[in-house]
Amino acid sequence: MKAISKPSSIVSMLFLFLILLSCNATSQVEIEDETPTEELEDTVEETEEETSEEPENTNYDISSILSIFDNVEAISYTVTSTSVIINTTNLPNHKSPYYEGTDWETEMYTDYSGTNSNFRLNPNRIGEQQISITIPLYPEEADNKEATPMGPMGISRNGVVFFNQYAAGFSALDNEIDSFDQYLGHPAGTGAYHYHIEPVYLTETFGEDALLGLLADGFPVYGPLENDAIISTDDLDDYHGHYGATKEFPNGIYHYHVTATAPYINGDGFYGTPGNISR
Repeated sequence: MKAISKPSSIVSMLFLFLILLSCNATSQVEIEDETPTEELEDTVEETEEETSEEPENTNYDISSILSIFDNVEAISYTVTSTSVIINTTNLPNHKSPYYEGTDWETEMYTDYSGTNSNFRLNPNRIGEQQISITIPLYPEEADNKEATPMGPMGISRNGVVFFNQYAAGFSALDNEIDSFDQYLGHPAGTGAYHYHIEPVYLTETFGEDALLGLLADGFPVYGPLENDAIISTDDLDDYHGHYGATKEFPNGIYHYHVTATAPYINGDGFYGTPGNISR
């Protein structure tokens, strides 16, 4: 009888070995299954990072947004094969204390109703202009960036021009801000009303994340809100913009933002190549 027990032990050992081998194979399969998941997570993270960077080859086309200038009393525009030529009388479509003593006083004048206790009316008054801005339909990053001019550098969706972050003599706006009306604009000595900073009439009307207009290089200007977060100067590049998707450009475009602090609309110059500006 004892001669039979030895094969039984061998069988038991073989059975135990097969169990161990099976467990090891299962563990190996689990390890192999985990590796692609980790790689997939890394790939997703890399993809998210890549989408925030402007592609090397862009194919921007702003033709689709020109309708924001339709039915704007101050604006007329002509589209060519490569550009849009926007002409504006530059008369704001909102009331202002700077309409005092003008041909439009009866309809458009109002007292200052803003929150700046230091507000002072400057001696200038709003006057009709003849400003023409040629803007590229297919904007691209410029190899050599140009400084923005003193005077108009772009056009808002109500026909009022954007000015850069400087007062006369390239000085800071610290004192000049006290002459901005309740919609944060004021007229120059020529009567040209303009916005140096956030045009609150537009952000109140269309939303803080809205498309507000274009700079002369063809790149759009947006309000201070993006993805439910307030944009600060620190979020933007030297030109006061960045690349990303917007409502009007879901595939992404370089765009500027207005911010609460200097340089407000544009930084060290145009990101793209500006068209001609005449007045």
